[in-house]
Amino acid sequence: MQIKVGFEITYAAVQPTPMVIMLNIHPSRSADIVGKETVVAKPDVPIRFYRDGFGNVCGRLVAPAGGVTLKGNARVRDTGRPDEVMPSAQQIPIEQLPNELLLYLMPSRYCETDKLTDIAWSLFAKTKPGWDRVAAITEFVHKHVTFGYEHAHYMKSAHDVYEQKKGVCRDFAHLALTFCRCMGIPARYCTGYMGDIGIPPEPCPMDFSGWFQVWLSGKWFTFDARHNTPRMGRILMATGRDAADVALSTSFGRMELKKFVVVSDEVVSEGAVKAG
Repeated sequence: MQIKVGFEITYAAVQPTPMVIMLNIHPSRSADIVGKETVVAKPDVPIRFYRDGFGNVCGRLVAPAGGVTLKGNARVRDTGRPDEVMPSAQQIPIEQLPNELLLYLMPSRYCETDKLTDIAWSLFAKTKPGWDRVAAITEFVHKHVTFGYEHAHYMKSAHDVYEQKKGVCRDFAHLALTFCRCMGIPARYCTGYMGDIGIPPEPCPMDFSGWFQVWLSGKWFTFDARHNTPRMGRILMATGRDAADVALSTSFGRMELKKFVVVSDEVVSEGAVKAG
């Protein structure tokens, strides 16, 4: 299958404002892009692209006085298969983990392992290490937290989510991946496109989504505590320790969001798309 993705995001700015954006498809999916991915700014200001320390594609630009509109488009090949499920996947002892994975066991801005370790062990100590333990964590968070866009707050941490029991997709991911780290399982935050492909359309879809990945049996596996079911059509954009590492845009000055439109639709025939 092929999926058409894109966005149009407009910011207002009183004066020229430097920005860093993270709106490109992740390099791990670059071979799946049909033709060329475009990410441009209007007015036509230059964007200088680079890779950050996590391997994500970032862009630097200076939004002019008055503001800027960022537009992106791509068509992506996809297997059409849901997230991989491997119940036999094993938890790797910490002393055997590659050095570069150790940071995914550490606390980070939104993931306070120090506050949640005792809680995690009280909840999950009796679960089988590996896939079963991650599945139990995902199931717990899915049931523990109530989803609602009105619950979004950029300062909300994993511990806040545990106590408040409500949040958006990033909050589900933060709490679940923090519990995984507390239990010795490397876990990282992911952001990307995920439309309503293969499921009944949701009344309030959000085609940018947050989920998490865990390191088991020598590879990364995808889990989604909000939906708690394998989904098809995910297109990864960025990974990091938590949402602070994968912000869609960071402005170095005051800006106001004016427009935010995201598309992630299955291409059902040449020139036609099926809304996701």
